[in-house]
Amino acid sequence: MELLTPAIKAHLGNSSWIRRMFEAGIELKKKYGAENVFDYSLGNPDIPAPEVVKTAMTDLAEHALDPFAFGYMPNAGLPEVRAALAAKLGREQGVEVGGEKVLVTCGAAGGINVFFRAVLSAGDEVLCPAPYFVEYGFYAENYGGILKSVPCKEDFTLDIAAMDAAITPKTRAVIINSPNNPTGQIYSAEEINALAEVLRKHSAANGRVIYLISDEPYRFLNFDGVEIPSMFKAYDATVVIGSFSKNLSLAGERIGFIGVNPALENGQELMAGLIMCNRILGFVNAPVVAQKLILQCMDSEVDLNIYRRRRDKMAKVLKDAGLEFTMPRGAFYFFPKSPTADESVFINALVEQRVLAVPGRGFGMPGYFRLAFCSISEEAIEKSADSFKRAVESVRGGI
Repeated sequence: MELLTPAIKAHLGNSSWIRRMFEAGIELKKKYGAENVFDYSLGNPDIPAPEVVKTAMTDLAEHALDPFAFGYMPNAGLPEVRAALAAKLGREQGVEVGGEKVLVTCGAAGGINVFFRAVLSAGDEVLCPAPYFVEYGFYAENYGGILKSVPCKEDFTLDIAAMDAAITPKTRAVIINSPNNPTGQIYSAEEINALAEVLRKHSAANGRVIYLISDEPYRFLNFDGVEIPSMFKAYDATVVIGSFSKNLSLAGERIGFIGVNPALENGQELMAGLIMCNRILGFVNAPVVAQKLILQCMDSEVDLNIYRRRRDKMAKVLKDAGLEFTMPRGAFYFFPKSPTADESVFINALVEQRVLAVPGRGFGMPGYFRLAFCSISEEAIEKSADSFKRAVESVRGGI
């Protein structure tokens, strides 16, 4: 008797490498002790939320018994939250944004699903640069879409010519993530403007708009202070999707947003569709506690310097081990090149040395591997140095 669809059964058989390594880590920690296992597998921030979050939660608790304190609201979110998010988005994008252009969502993932439900028809293609966040493929597939990836250049910058060549009449959207998971790359204004020009050309030729989705949960993780260009100024048919999982260390609260470019022609029709999809997908509205929480905290963030120090120590560990990598400008990941063509061989060698990493194939780029440094201390990073060296030596025939 069939209990699942063939597609879901296939996905279960090829379940997320990130989760697999996370579960392997549980067993290693039981065997060797947590302090002797170096877990770089899951991007789950360990830095406590800013103090203002505690203050806001205490304030919410004092009003918990008020009538309708946590009741239903408009599907788009609390009006005051939408207005505050619009003001924040406007400052970041350098354009004026009204609250009517913002939808509060159940995290960035919920936002992407809502957007895809509103704009994708069966067979539509969503283009993205590789490597990419693996869930994008699942999200597009949920609504009959097809994720189509295009490899980046060697330094993980956008290959605009390749993306231009990959667009077809079926292309409905392009999704980019900057700062990027898993590479840490931040795309320049020159790259974004060139991509925008390509999208305008193909939208005109195809007779329908190609949307540009900017997935920005890592926006504040900009270690070197490089420019993060305005997406709204570059291309009219842009939506920005973000969350507070990283900057407030509230990954489990599932609170995010979609911002629609005010310059989009007939953008009110897209907003109406997004609001309806937020309801019909069963989200109904983003959690009210999280909405009221971010209303008081959205301009706060955890200490960026903690992640910056971890990045710098991680770079030294990798360099000393003889591994090739591009220094991440943002986010909290490294994406080094594997010393073996099949990176799973090196992943297994790392596991033997009690280091947990994720194969690059899980992000659409075999031959590389990802390390998340958001939930491992500086001391543990330094302590893992010998383990990396031994793993490299073992696959190169030194052990």
